[in-house]
Formats: sequence, structure tokens, C-alpha cells
Amino acid sequence: MQHVTKIEAPRNSHLKVLEEEALFIMREVAAQFERPVLLFSGGKDSIVMVHLAVKAFRPGRFPFPLMHIDTGHNFRETIEFRDELVRRTGARLIVGSVEESIREGRVREETGPEASRNALQTVTLLDTLKRHQADCALGGGRRDEEKARAKERFFSHRNAFGQWDPKNQRPELWSLFNGRKNVGEHFRVFPLSNWTEMDIWQYIAAERIPIPSLYFSHTRKVFNRRGTWLADTNFISRYPEEEPEDKVVRFRTIGDATCTGAVLSHASTMEEIIAEVAAARVTERGNRHDDKRSEAAMEDRKVQGYF
Repeated sequence: MQHVTKIEAPRNSHLKVLEEEALFIMREVAAQFERPVLLFSGGKDSIVMVHLAVKAFRPGRFPFPLMHIDTGHNFRETIEFRDELVRRTGARLIVGSVEESIREGRVREETGPEASRNALQTVTLLDTLKRHQADCALGGGRRDEEKARAKERFFSHRNAFGQWDPKNQRPELWSLFNGRKNVGEHFRVFPLSNWTEMDIWQYIAAERIPIPSLYFSHTRKVFNRRGTWLADTNFISRYPEEEPEDKVVRFRTIGDATCTGAVLSHASTMEEIIAEVAAARVTERGNRHDDKRSEAAMEDRKVQGYF
């Protein structure tokens, strides 16, 4: 975990409006649903979500558990950060295990150099939501991340199979959110929908929110696969021509180690990260190997019930 030095990020009306909107939506979730959970990946967006949840309900504890879908292929730093955050906030943690889903025969593990457990998370997520009878899952998705997410509303209806149908969503007028559902259905709710990557970084800086050290530049053994720097881990089989090298890198997104690409970067402070993001010509998911599987990779996963 790395503590963030406070900088004079613009604690301006723009960030204040976004914060108040997110707090309002979290309180709406607490009011409308019986068994909500907050999906936690260990990435910057879900960390901001936990920070907002603490603010929304203090001085009490926020009234829903964290739910982490563990692929078993996470970065060590992510799991350490997760456990420390749970200890610090006193939150209840629910873990859904992809490894367990494989052992139970619920999903089949991919093999070969391109194998990833990222897509397998969907089954584990839906099973875990069902097992805990969750009727709402708060997520840190933002509309600026990817075109499939740009279509999302704050309250995203999912059918009894956990699937998303973009043509079958509830109208959202002003700040009126409709959480009505039939038995077996649930909602995904995205309080950060209107935030951008820059908003997230400026908010982390302004609020001095601790984040995993993976986000800051560090030397790591990586290899290049079709333009993406992937971490050299025991979870990935390399092609013969893929030689690991020591590079100074950092991560703009954090997910399964088999599909999360690093960027070459010397940004080791919040000021440098914000400056780097401001000048970036590639989106933060541009180095996600899973998004490159097909043009509609994210759209397909969302329809199946992905985050």
C-alpha cells in the first residue's frame, strides 16, 4: 500500500458535485434494496467507492459487505491491500473464488499462452451473488472507460440470469432511480458513472486515499506481447520469443495479472501520475489484453453478466 501525499488538486465544485451525486446514489441503494453488496477489485475505482461509502454513512459503518471475485491470479500487492483495507474499515468481506468454480466444474480453465481466468469471473460472480441473495451490486464502472460502459445507466437492471439487456433498462429522470425488480432479478448500480479517469486521480489526491503501490512506477520483470507489457508471473505461459526484461512500469488499471498490461512510466508521485494521464493518447484500458480479444469483447461479457 502506498499513502498519497496531498496535493492541491482542484477540490472544486466539479469534484464536489460528483462526490455528492455518488453519496446520494449509495444512500438510495441502502434505501431501496435489502441485500446490497459493494464489488471490490482492489483497483482505484473500487477503492474510491469504499471511501465514498464510508463518507455516505458515517459515523456508522456502511450497510453492505464488500464482495471480491478472486481469480487466484491476482497481484500479491492487490490482495495485501484488500486485507489491510478490510481491517482498517471493519467491513465484512465476501470472497468468490474462480479456483473453486473450476474445481466444482462450473467453468473450464483455459490453457496455453493466451489462457486467462478473467472471463471465468462472470460465472463465479453470478454464483456468489446468488449464494448471498444479493439484490444489488454496487460497482465502480465509469462511462468513459469503454464504449459498452458508456451505455450504462446508474441503475442497471439484470434479469434472473444476471444478464444485461441494453434495450430493457429503466428510464432515469433527474435523480429518480427505479430499483423495482422481479424475484430472482437484481441490479448493478454505478455511482461513478459520470466520473472520468482524471476525476478519480484528482479525487484520490485531494482526499489522500491510500492506493496499491502497483499504480506508482517501479521496476518489474515484464515481457511484450503484441505491444502490451505483461507481468512475468507463474500465471502466464510465454511464447518462446517472449523474453522477460526488467522495466520501470506502473499500472493504470488493476485486474487479473494475465490480462492487465503495464505502461512504461517514471510517474512515482500523484503529481506525475496526473500529468501523465493528462497527456496520455491511449485510454486506460488500452493495455487490457482481455479487451483486445474482439472488437465487442466488453459488450459480450456484459451481456453474459460480467461486471
